[in-house]
Amino acid sequence: MKRTLFILIVTLATLFAGCKQKDPSNNTIVIVKYKAQQNKSIDAITGLKALMDEVKKEDHFISIRLHVDQKDNSNILLYEEWDDELYYNNQHMKTKHLQKFIAESQSYLAGPPEITFWKVNKIYN
Repeated sequence: MKRTLFILIVTLATLFAGCKQKDPSNNTIVIVKYKAQQNKSIDAITGLKALMDEVKKEDHFISIRLHVDQKDNSNILLYEEWDDELYYNNQHMKTKHLQKFIAESQSYLAGPPEITFWKVNKIYN
């Protein structure tokens, strides 16, 4: 029994050690800046949180952070990380949940967001 367990552990360790992890410096950072309509910031944040719950289930999604300007809560920023920019610009933009958000957000956003794409130059830990 001990020998079987030992062989299993060694085999799993070898498999995991051999797995090639993606280099995070190749990921695409997407900055999305929103402007909420006057007195609609809470609606905008609520809508974005619901959207994020769906987005995080998508292929090629790494992470997303929602930021709110401390001096003007109508300024909202998403910091997104994806491992495939082509996917983001095509399949992601066509998802039902994003299309639904775009339609519904017209009642609380001042207009379409400003979207910019960034690549990591250097990672400091």
